[in-house]
Amino acid sequence: MKIHKGDNVKIISGNDKGKSGKVLAVFPLRESVRIEGLNMKKKHVRPRTQGQKGELVRVPAALRVSRVMLVCGKCSTPTRIGYTVDGSGNKQRVCKKCGAGI
Repeated sequence: MKIHKGDNVKIISGNDKGKSGKVLAVFPLRESVRIEGLNMKKKHVRPRTQGQKGELVRVPAALRVSRVMLVCGKCSTPTRIGYTVDGSGNKQRVCKKCGAGI
């Protein structure tokens, strides 16, 4: 998967289209990511102790990888990702628009 934890991404489809955020978690087997503060869902939480009330908590839900694009750190635009291999055999992600390493 080309998107990693800590990357800045922009959502390109769905309810939060156009918004951007930081990737909190990546799920390669499900091909999805969780983004900070976006795609929020309500979760019912039971009371932990006697006398405490239950509550609704808003938590970020997973989003398909195909719905997000990585934002380049240099040109700060959503871009596709390519790879280059240097002389020592290390693989590095590269912005398809400006060619800068990500």
